[in-house]
Amino acid sequence: MIDIGGNNLPKAISTKSGSKLGKLYKERGLSLDIGIALKQLYSVLKTKPVIKQLNENTYEIILKYAKKFCPIGGSHNPSRASIFQENICIPYTRGFLNELFPQFTFEADIINCIPLNNQRTCHYILKIKNKQHKG
Repeated sequence: MIDIGGNNLPKAISTKSGSKLGKLYKERGLSLDIGIALKQLYSVLKTKPVIKQLNENTYEIILKYAKKFCPIGGSHNPSRASIFQENICIPYTRGFLNELFPQFTFEADIINCIPLNNQRTCHYILKIKNKQHKG
């Protein structure tokens, strides 16, 4: 997709897909809190999520896979890791969370991922900010 449509095509598709899943969760009353929503999201990808709330606005997310293969980013390939992170992984998660928690904005700092480090874990920090309302 990136080769054909540039970076914005997979980013838009990933954001929309995450948003659709978030909408489905909301319709079924599954939007509990951010930590629980993330655990549900990632368990579908056959990972063991470890989600720690570091403070009111920051979560540490570690995803442990059975093999050195990420269902989104594939196997070890450092040259492609940031492409998957910036255009697929993070936009998908952000779309999902934005649908469930529209009062917040979400940013992620990737620490490690399978395509980058050839390990079985993906690790990132999720930062949450309240949206400013114009009054």
